[in-house]
Amino acid sequence: MPRDRSADGLRSRATLSEVASLADVSISTVSKVLNGRAGVSDETRARIEALLEDHQYRSRASKQPVAPLLEVLCYEIDSPFASELLSSIEQVARRRRVGMVLTGATDRHLPEPSWVDDVLRRQPLGVVLVACMLPAKDKQRLRSRNIPLVMLDPAGTPAPDVPSIGSADWNGGFLATSHLIELGHRRIGIITGPHDMRASTARLSGYRAALDAAGIPVDPELVRPGEFHHADGLAEGRALLSLPDRPTAIFASSDLYALGVYEAARSLGVAIPGDLSVVGYDDLRIARWAGPPLTTVHVPLVAMAEQAVHLVMRLGDEPDLAFTRIDIDTSLKVRASTGAPARQARQSRAKVSG
Repeated sequence: MPRDRSADGLRSRATLSEVASLADVSISTVSKVLNGRAGVSDETRARIEALLEDHQYRSRASKQPVAPLLEVLCYEIDSPFASELLSSIEQVARRRRVGMVLTGATDRHLPEPSWVDDVLRRQPLGVVLVACMLPAKDKQRLRSRNIPLVMLDPAGTPAPDVPSIGSADWNGGFLATSHLIELGHRRIGIITGPHDMRASTARLSGYRAALDAAGIPVDPELVRPGEFHHADGLAEGRALLSLPDRPTAIFASSDLYALGVYEAARSLGVAIPGDLSVVGYDDLRIARWAGPPLTTVHVPLVAMAEQAVHLVMRLGDEPDLAFTRIDIDTSLKVRASTGAPARQARQSRAKVSG
């Protein structure tokens, strides 16, 4: 039966016993569902979950988990980017004497169906999603158990009810492209990411804005999409360098792309930076080890990890904290992979020798 509505028209929150009565089950059965335990049929579990969501149930229990844990769900945990970010999260959590449980997401940036049940059984201090998304029903299940959730480098546009931590991607794309323009480049290619990822669209927007500010039209032929993998950098780098009027610079919007561009350039006999300037994105350790060392946009991974862990623990104490998103500033690390266009560099050397 429907619950009474409050003065503002919203349904009031039900108690555990009221949910049990509405579902025609025992309180212990509702408790099993709340804590992700077995022994409840799928049909009954779904009915109870629907009631919990419909009546905005929030656990009033104040108990803490036996061992403080931070749940981390991460997309492509074996990638260099994820490796460095996860290492930062672990170090921050360890300093706070909190353990970390790491789970890999599917290739659709989602958890396996059983993941949320496992989380509820462990009763962690909070959950951090790294480049992942979460179905609405799973978010509600965490919310109803007072398990705070924070998104770090979110894969898509985060919902307004989920706090998120990211970097200033638009600014990073603008810095990278502006640097190349200041060196004298006018034909600047970009290898961008998936169109449904906030980071890739923001970096592309920064690229376009820098070109527009310099009065340089965007050439669609120089805009190449990818999935933030090395193989895309290789394939799209080779395609750009095979154009009749090839670019003199490429903004590879991830360091993995940039290393793919390096390989493409080597295979085509294109020298970096003599014939081609390359800017990456992320400033992973491998950027410094590349030959030549890679000019790249520095993403503050350590600061992002610190903010995520701090926020998820604060939300545990202040569940109604009003919060949307933090974007931490990016910066440009200039190394040896960028220089003036070849023709301009030759003219400059001729003037000096003359």
